[in-house]
Order: sequence, then structure tokens, then C-alpha cells
Amino acid sequence: MPRRMLRTRMSRAVTGLSVLALGVGAAVVGATLPAQAEGLTLSVDVSQTVRPATQVAAGGLYGVGSDTQPTTDMLLPLNPTSFTQPAPGTTHLGNGATEPCCDSMDVGQNITRAGAQQFIRMPDIYPTFPYDWQGWDDWEAKVTKQVNDRLERTDLTNVHGWELWNEPDWTWDTEEAGSFNDGWTRTYNLVRSIDDVTPIVGPSPSVYRHDDMLDFMTHARDTNTLPDVIVWHELDDGNWNAFDDHVADYRAIEESLGIEPREIAINEYNSFNEMDIPSVALHWMSVFERHGAREAHRAYWFEAGTFDGLFTVDGNRPTASYWMYRWYADMTGNIVQTTPESWIDGVASYDSSRQIVNTIFGGDWGDNTVDVSGLEALGSQQVDVTVTSTPGSGRNTAVEAPTVVSETTMDVSGGQISVPVDDMDATAVYQLLITPAGGPTTDWQQVYEAENATVVNANTFGSDSASNGYYVGQIDGDADMRSDSFVDFTVNVPAAGDYTMTIDYANGTGATSTHGLATGGAFTEVSYEPTAGWGQFESTDVTVSLREGYNIIRLAKGAPNFDGGTGYAELDRITLS
Repeated sequence: MPRRMLRTRMSRAVTGLSVLALGVGAAVVGATLPAQAEGLTLSVDVSQTVRPATQVAAGGLYGVGSDTQPTTDMLLPLNPTSFTQPAPGTTHLGNGATEPCCDSMDVGQNITRAGAQQFIRMPDIYPTFPYDWQGWDDWEAKVTKQVNDRLERTDLTNVHGWELWNEPDWTWDTEEAGSFNDGWTRTYNLVRSIDDVTPIVGPSPSVYRHDDMLDFMTHARDTNTLPDVIVWHELDDGNWNAFDDHVADYRAIEESLGIEPREIAINEYNSFNEMDIPSVALHWMSVFERHGAREAHRAYWFEAGTFDGLFTVDGNRPTASYWMYRWYADMTGNIVQTTPESWIDGVASYDSSRQIVNTIFGGDWGDNTVDVSGLEALGSQQVDVTVTSTPGSGRNTAVEAPTVVSETTMDVSGGQISVPVDDMDATAVYQLLITPAGGPTTDWQQVYEAENATVVNANTFGSDSASNGYYVGQIDGDADMRSDSFVDFTVNVPAAGDYTMTIDYANGTGATSTHGLATGGAFTEVSYEPTAGWGQFESTDVTVSLREGYNIIRLAKGAPNFDGGTGYAELDRITLS
């Protein structure tokens, strides 16, 4: 690889180490935190829907270290979206690591049990990073082996992408391997000759650059090797405000080249220096939700198996950042509009079934305000308002519980309230919960929207006839573990026992259709009588046995250990009682 690129990359890591040496276990207060800038306002408009709540930013690079680290029970409350893991048949020593880890096949069932998916990072079949290129014969043998290793795992779903290379802008050996764009095409065609189903993702540069992306997309279009999902990394200190520009620039490239829009994944985000400052992660979370990322993965700088610092290395205890992601995991219904002011930003959701507005915010010091409008939806002239905080401590400091800052009841005027939050810490993150006075209609969530769930090989659609405005359709695949279509609902119940599950569905086939139903054990079948048409929903009841706490409920057209459903059906929501 070019020596200059290697030196540039290493200088970033060395700089981070010198800063971290100032205080082990403490948050690093970098240049991207504000000076005293109090008096700012975050605006939240409950009436303006951005997208369904799907925990876009709740992913991690090498976040799962084994089948038991973190345990599935540790992962489930975080409602993870997806991970990037090393290639099958190997362990990989990542940048900054002390131990190799995390073969994607070895951790795959843990990821699936947690309701998440994964990209497989193919060059991680090399044992160390940066990668040591050994020639094309060696590389193609490695690619062939790992694709075949994956295909042998007919029991494993939830692999939703081959990442052909990682950070080619500095790790690709142009002198020995030729141009990256030609290497992409050669590797793409090899993967597709063995596996023509699993999506291919890339190009995965370490930073977004217009010229590089334009050259890559032009070449990929002309060679018919376009990625199914576009991936790049966002790793620079305090660069979250550039994300919308990157998205706009990429979309303009697609349009100029006549390319159908691709979904965008950021499978490494946050810098070495700022990884464990909760408010910095919040800034990234906010812009990913606001500007249309499909998924985003916390960066890996230190060790695998801790969900990138959400658990301590010593004792698997929650860190300060854990509580922010736990609040994020609780977002259901729809993400609603937030408007930042200077340093203060946030992400908010509204669950109409439980009448809960959940806002996570932070980024500024001193006395600030959250203005919330659109509260007519709650149908109450008074609301209960709770503000909670998690501190700015880092990955080596356990935080056993967040701190309640204030609890009050406020009058709603014109559908609005203004919540003062005094003496804020710019490294910390805060949660604002708003419910009708007297609390939500139930103390546990009973309604689960399909569009909030893990949707595999199916698609989400908007419709006025659907609960919450969205439903999941095209649940059509049952050929094998790569193309099986299903929806995995992560549910949390107060006690073990049998529950009635009401499924709101549409079946426009004119005949009875079926799905497989699994709650951790063997599959049973659910029957769907015909409805008035597609997108026209009716309900059916079944009984499910659930353990206390978190469970995954899978409704499947196809899945391992299930012969496949008959006909077709769309899913709107499930309700437990």
C-alpha cells in the first residue's frame, strides 16, 4: 500500500492516544464541544413525521464478539439494527485491538436472536489491519472460500450484505493489485458467480470524497457492478454537520449517472477522540435519522464484544452511552421532526398507541430549552414531563442507572409546551418523556408496528389505511436462508405466560394465506383469510407463549426450519394482550 496513506491513518490514531492518556476512563473533551453557549432551543414538532422508528444508528462494527459476548439478553434491550463482522472462517485483529475476534458465522445466531442483521467484511479474512495483500490468486481463493462457507450455513438468516473491501482509499494496494475500481469489478463478478442473492455493499471509503465516489459509481455503472447498498464511513472529529452535504452530493451523482437511488449505510461512525462522549454520538444519531441513512454502525477503536463501548470490558456493565442507546431503543411509532439550534440537537419519536413523546437531546452547556409542538395528538390539556440524564463518562466507567433531573406536570397551550433544562453538561445526554397527565394508557407496550420491526427481504410502504401510516409488504421470499422473507418483532412483556396476539394483516390473493410463527422454538402456522384487497387490513388472533422480558416473534413467508407459507400477506402491526 502507499506509504503516505499509511502514515496519514496512523497519525490520527497516535493523536487520539495522546489525548486519551490525559485521563483513563474519563470522557475526552475535544475541540468539537462548545464553550459556554447556553440559551439555545431544540424544537420538536410531533405533528411532522420523518420516518418510521427503526433505530437507524443502533449498529456496531465488531460489536458482537462471540455467541455469548455480549449475551443476547444484553443486546435485546438495545434493539440493535445491524452489525459489520469479519469474514467467515477466520478471526481478525482490528485496528487498536489486543485480541482477534468475531467470525461472522460464529456470532451470526447471537445477532439474529437479538433481531439484528449483519454485513460481512470480506477483507477481514486477512488476519490483521491494515491488510497485507498477497496477490490475486490468494484473494480470489479467500473470497471463494468465505462465500462457500456462508452458503453452507443454511440455518443462518440475517446476513444482508457482502462488503467487498474496507477503506480502499488507503488500504488498497494499487501498485500490486491494480486500480481499486477494476478490483471491485473483478471481486464483484466472482462473488456473484457463487452467490447471486446476497446484496453487495460498498465502496466503503474512510471518508466521503466527491471525485472518488463519482469515479467509482461511473465505473460500476459501466461494468454493471453497482452496489446494492452504498456505504461510506464518517470518522472525523465533529463532522456530523457535513453528513447532509455528503448525502446530497451522492444523490446528485446518482441522478447525473442515471442510477436508481440506492439505500445508504454508514458502517463506521464517530471518531477515535470522541467515541465515548454521549453527546457526540447523539449528534451523529440525529443527522442519520434526519437525512436518510438506512443504518449506521458505531466505530470500532478499542475492543470487540462490548457493542463498541456500550458495555465495560470489566464486568459487562452499562456505560453512560448505553443509557442513551437504551432510550433510543425505546423509540416506537414514528421519528418526528427536530430542529437544532447551534450546539443543541436531538432525535424524537411519537408513539400514538401509547401516547408517548420520547426526545433524546444534548450538546450544550448551561440553561437551555426544548420546545415541543403538535401535542394536540395527545388529547390532553396537561402532560407529565420527565427529564433524565446520563453523564459524559467514557467506556471504562460503569453507570448503573440514569439520573432523574426533574418530574413535573405542565399545561399545554396551543398544542405546545416549553421545557427548561438548567445547568446542562455538553458531554452528557438527556431524555425528555411526555405523556398525558396520569401517564400512558398502559405500563407496558402492547402494540408493535411492523415497520418498526426487523424487516428482512421485504419492504415498508406508506398508507393512510395502515396503523401509524406504514405497513410491511412484499414478504414473498422462501427459496433459502438468503432470500427468506420475514418480520422479527422485538417485544417486552411483564410476565411469562400465554398472550393473545392480534395480527393486523392484508391478503389480496382471494384465498387463505399462511405465515410461519416462531417465538424462540418450533414454527406453527398462522392463517390469513382474504381481505378486501392489498393494503386493506383485518385482524386474526393467535396465542403465543412468551418468557418474561424480551422475546423475538417471527412471522415468516420463509425461514430455516419452516417449509414456507402459502400465498402472500402484508403485515400492519401486532397487539399483545
